[in-house]
Amino acid sequence: MPLIILIFKEHFMKIVSYLLIALLGFSCTQISDKKVLTLAHGLPISHPVHKGIVVFQKELEKLSEGKLKINIYADGQLGDEREVLELLQIGSVAMTKVSAATIANFVPEYSVLGIPYVFRDKEHCFNVLEGDVGNELLEKGAERWLKGLCFYDAGSRSFYTSKKQIKTAKDVDGLKIRVMNDPTAIKMVSALGGSPTPMSYGELYTALQQGVVDGAENNAPSFVTSRHFEICKYYTLDGHTFVPDILMISTKFLEKLSEQEKEWVYKAAKISAQAQKKFWEDSVIESLEILKNAGVEIYSPNKEDFAKKTATVLSSFSSPVMKDYIQRIQNTK
Repeated sequence: MPLIILIFKEHFMKIVSYLLIALLGFSCTQISDKKVLTLAHGLPISHPVHKGIVVFQKELEKLSEGKLKINIYADGQLGDEREVLELLQIGSVAMTKVSAATIANFVPEYSVLGIPYVFRDKEHCFNVLEGDVGNELLEKGAERWLKGLCFYDAGSRSFYTSKKQIKTAKDVDGLKIRVMNDPTAIKMVSALGGSPTPMSYGELYTALQQGVVDGAENNAPSFVTSRHFEICKYYTLDGHTFVPDILMISTKFLEKLSEQEKEWVYKAAKISAQAQKKFWEDSVIESLEILKNAGVEIYSPNKEDFAKKTATVLSSFSSPVMKDYIQRIQNTK
């Protein structure tokens, strides 16, 4: 697709999104004694994170006996993650789901969660996220009008490519790899000798198809729901990061809630986070089976090889605050 058409399409979608927001009105609409919240995110409704959000929607309505309701706008209807976060900051949208990598552009402390191999495994990751470090991070964005409610499992991220299988860290050398617009992800691919290429997730299918990039990195469910496996037939389970998703609320909206209403929101979020873990686990099993049936070659490499080559990323976090977070994460059992 020519660049001028991509640019026109992007601006057109932004205009449509803003018009839709204007039609929706405020992030919270008062209907008699009920409040309706707008929650927007960029994932398809088949995604396990969306399913977790639906649990939040249902639990909140149940706990509040219908006094608090959620209207969900999925699949990027109101913009990409960064655009929706900005809408939260001005109070036009009440809630969203965002990757820790994206929120790190607004709240730098979240970048610690994207350091390659900082987590030993998934159990270690959630011991951190559901402990003191995770709770502190959820509060960090409040001064920027962004409060985290809970973490959702977004699995481990691994490389998938169109030209060749990545079997060792050296195989990344020279490959153009799409990454999120996240400094840590960019450093990681650079450390491996690849060419990090930040771009919108919505543009990635075409970029892979046209050879603008040689591959990308993501979890198995997203690899499937994006249908990138139609182009990329090699998937390397190096599991370089466990970058979680975060259910986030605008503090401009939160301040309008009573203490009881806030408690309903917090409780519904906690329940949804536990339910979402099961959705994710089931989805990973199903996704890997779909990939195998689609002819994708799945390879499990020696992760120590990748960890050694990306160790410079961890050492680049030299500020006292980030060093403290890293030490606390590493000390968590």
